[in-house]
Amino acid sequence: MIKQEKSTQWPVPLAGLRGVSWADVPREVAAGITLAALMIPLNIGYAQVIGMPPTAGLYAAIIPLVVFALLTSSRNLITSPDASSAALVSAALVAISVPDEALVTDYVLAMALVAGLLFLLFWVFRLAFLANFLSRPVMAGFVSGLGLEVFIKQIFKILAAPHLEESGTLAHRIHEFVTGSIQTTGFFAELATLFRMIPHANVYSVAIGFAALLSVRLLKRYAPKVPGALVALVVLTVLVAVLQLDQKGVSVLGTIPSGLPQLTFPHVPLSAYAEVLPGAIAIVAITLCEGLLLTRKYSRKHGYKADGNQVLFAFGAANIASSLTGSILTTASPSRSAAMDGAGQRSQLPSLVAAGTITLIMLFFTDLLAYLPNAALAGIVANAVINLIAMREFRDLWHLRRVEFWIATTCFLSVLVLGPMQAVIIATLLSIIDVIGRASKPDTWLLEETADGSHLEPVGPGMEDISAPLVVYRFGTSLYFANANAILEDIAAILEARKEPPEWFVLDAGAIADIDTTGAETLHLVFDMLKKYGCEIALTRANPRLVLQLQNFGLLDAIAPARRFATNREAARVFRAESGPGAAEGS
Repeated sequence: MIKQEKSTQWPVPLAGLRGVSWADVPREVAAGITLAALMIPLNIGYAQVIGMPPTAGLYAAIIPLVVFALLTSSRNLITSPDASSAALVSAALVAISVPDEALVTDYVLAMALVAGLLFLLFWVFRLAFLANFLSRPVMAGFVSGLGLEVFIKQIFKILAAPHLEESGTLAHRIHEFVTGSIQTTGFFAELATLFRMIPHANVYSVAIGFAALLSVRLLKRYAPKVPGALVALVVLTVLVAVLQLDQKGVSVLGTIPSGLPQLTFPHVPLSAYAEVLPGAIAIVAITLCEGLLLTRKYSRKHGYKADGNQVLFAFGAANIASSLTGSILTTASPSRSAAMDGAGQRSQLPSLVAAGTITLIMLFFTDLLAYLPNAALAGIVANAVINLIAMREFRDLWHLRRVEFWIATTCFLSVLVLGPMQAVIIATLLSIIDVIGRASKPDTWLLEETADGSHLEPVGPGMEDISAPLVVYRFGTSLYFANANAILEDIAAILEARKEPPEWFVLDAGAIADIDTTGAETLHLVFDMLKKYGCEIALTRANPRLVLQLQNFGLLDAIAPARRFATNREAARVFRAESGPGAAEGS
């Protein structure tokens, strides 16, 4: 049974640490060490995706992780840099065209600060409900596009191809040739460049990269409790050091400065905050959806109540901490949350243990990271983002609802063709269009009495008795501007399909929870039309609030008090009593 906890306006500190007993501590500590093993290679890899130093990824697993763990209301949600957020930050930096590569870190810290403030703004106005408006197909298409983009970038690293931006390199010359030949830029130009780079790949780097990718996947399948990413990284790092592959073209991480994060602040002009705002909004939108969906999933699974708005507060505080400690943005991590749940996590204690473990590594063991092969890190990141490419989701949408499949495909192609930042706008518009499209076509039914007269039931289109003197019509949702015209067209079609107008027209308002001014204006037109046809208007199952609204809009004047009923059966009984045996047989 789910325990009911009081929802408060202000965050409840340590809410994510509830529910754990002393008997659970050994399991929680073991899970925390596993979490650290997962975070070290991935956080370094995501820092590289963005173009920040490895320390920026590791710092994200210290203070921001602790801040989130202490402030969140979810006991199972893990915050960490993730593939989708890394892809969005990278795309935002490309869109901004940062004037100097040395300023990349400051721009990312500025984006983290803006994202943190946006999260806090969402918390102030209690906007967690907005997660309901990013639909499954929109998220599937958008995140799949991000995943594919990041995957291709990691393949470049595995091939040991120089960065495309480095003028004069082989990759840069090939990229210029490709973009000039096929007259395109962006993802498809990079894909064409990738194929042309294959003959020039470093064999050792390719072997290491794909060995990392395959070993992580195999360990996950056959030994899921083993931290595959860490095992692959340790083995391949030893291999590179022993065989001196760094002297044969295999790029390594290099020296990582030891020590804890220092207090810092983004050194960017004020105009830069406006430039990073679109990227920050995109980060918040994705985290809002993924984070709150995961929060609901795990709270329901483990029987506790989590406040979604407090989770937003925790994300805000964590990202402000990221900005002030020189780390990359931190968001919801579905993969690490799932891994921790599988490891038996029951509170945020594993996050605190992971932060402590990585703190010790940053203080005493950074020398061990120097020989980490970048190709192995790329293979680990590539494996992580493969899970973002939701091919099964596309297949399910194709079979279940073709319209949603095309929405997902549009979002997917928008990311690849136009870029993630533009795709955020398109995804939002598609979500709005999808919601409005469904709202404008509400379910409606005609109801008829069963043979034994015990109740009324819906009849399918074309199955209704068009000669019955009693028509009972049910409108399936609230009546407002988006669907108001539907009720007018629906009732006009019902009346035009009949040779003789019905004696009574009963509006079943059981599903109409609310009505706006447009709906009221349309209902006036409906009632005028029914009167012209000579129909007696009756109302059933209207809730007290709706009755008051109808009265305020002057609509109740068209319905006599004797024609307002609690149930459809009562309306049918009164109709039979007043119409006589002939009408009863007809109905």
